[in-house]
Parts: sequence; C-alpha cells; structure tokens
Amino acid sequence: MKKFKPTSPGRRGMTGINYRELLSGDKPMKSLVKGRRRGSGRNADGRITTRHKGGGVKRKFRDVDFLYDKKDIPARVETVEYDPNRSGFIARVVFMDGERRYVLLPKGVAVGDTIVTSETAKVAPGNRLPLKKIPTGTFIYNIELKPAGGAKIVRSAGSYAEVQAHDGGYVQVKLPSTEIRKIVDTAWATVGSVSNEEHGLVRLGKAGRSRKLGVRPTVRGSAMGSHDHPHGGGEGKAGRGHRRARSKWGKPTGKGQKTRAPKKYSNKFIVSRRKVGKRR
Repeated sequence: MKKFKPTSPGRRGMTGINYRELLSGDKPMKSLVKGRRRGSGRNADGRITTRHKGGGVKRKFRDVDFLYDKKDIPARVETVEYDPNRSGFIARVVFMDGERRYVLLPKGVAVGDTIVTSETAKVAPGNRLPLKKIPTGTFIYNIELKPAGGAKIVRSAGSYAEVQAHDGGYVQVKLPSTEIRKIVDTAWATVGSVSNEEHGLVRLGKAGRSRKLGVRPTVRGSAMGSHDHPHGGGEGKAGRGHRRARSKWGKPTGKGQKTRAPKKYSNKFIVSRRKVGKRR
C-alpha cells in the first residue's frame, strides 16, 4: 500500500495502491477498447434505479472475455493493465493462433506466463476447467452458473470461492459471502483468486476521490423528513421508531436482516445460507 504525508486533513490516513509495482505499464490495445455511455444509475427510461451514482472521470470500456470460448489453445500473458470499470486487474493475452483478448488476471500470474482453457488443463492459477475436474479445496473465480453461460460470479478484486464437495452431478461451492451453493458440474471456472487483493484496504480520505469514481453523496435517512424516509422526522435527533432498519421504500435493510425473496428460483441450489453480521 502507498501512504501519503498528512499535508491536509484529507491526506491524513489516505492510502492508495502502488500501481507501478503491479502493472506492466502498457497502454490499452485500441482494437479491444471502445467508448460507452455510462448510465449513472438510470434505466432505459432515464429514471434513477440506483441512487448515489453519477459524474466521475470519463472511462473507456475494455472488452474483457468472460465467455472463454477458445478452448485447448494456450495463451501467453503479454501485459498486466488497470481497468477503470472493475476492481481487479486485467491481462492482455495472445493465443497460439495470434488472437488477442483481455481476461481477468488471477493472483500470482505475471507477464510471460501461459494459461489455457481446457478439460485436460493442470489445476494451476489462471487455467480454466469444468467444475467436475477441479478437486475439493481448490480456490476458484470467474464461475459459470450454467454451461457456456459465461463467468457470472466471483469476479471482484481479491475474491475467491472454494470447491467443497462433488455430489450427484453438482459441485458445492463456498462463495465469498459464506453461502454454500450447488452448481452443475459441467459449468466452468478459473483456478485461483482475483488479482489486486489490496483493493479493499484503500482509504479514499476525501470526498473528491469518491466523486472522481462516480460515487455521489449518501444522505442518512434520519437526517431527512418523514415524507422522504421512514427514519426521518421528529424533533431533534430521534430514534428510527421501528424495530428493524428500513430502506427509503420501507423494506428491511442492513443490520444482518434477510432480504432474499422467499420463493426465489435459485433457492433449491442453496445448501447453506450466508452468515451475516460481525461474526461472519
């Protein structure tokens, strides 16, 4: 981690990542980069569906391969690059047939290393295999939920899941949330954990860094009026007036409360619900 001199209250305690030591210093490949309009938390009708998003530094979209449809062709890592659209680092790989793609970089893989997507690949960081070929206790990321569906879960910096059991055509995987979930064993996953594990230790230090990341201010519900939030209103500082914390729309939120839909389609795949609260 990189620390700063306390030249101002915002700089005191501020930390960052020393990218010069972790990245290869190469510029993005033009053919794999394109512009994209940021929705800023709005849907197709222009209405805000996710609050506290907007502004920020302009970004270019890196076309990262999450489908991994080039099988049995080894690829060499050419560069390690920063991606402003995700927390983990990305790598530009060149396949033996000359094609280049961006992939999510695992921890421990550097420039010059070779990775492959194959049913016969070794269980080594960066290699991608079907879940049925990955032994128990192995750390994995970029996990598919159905075959050929593309990597959907465990993609953020420093995260990994653990293969816990093979049972009747399914593999039980312990996710970063501590939930244990059954996934069909013909789905694919990448061995290892996502790079940039120090991402969670960064202290922004001041509001300006959040605004550059596209994060807008969050107002406490207790600071609002009663017509704006269930926690609002009252004379002076008042308690929320409810046993459980609520969102702006009256739904239970925070404090380890269960918010999952009771009849969600994927409930049958959950072996053990996630642990919530401080003891997690």
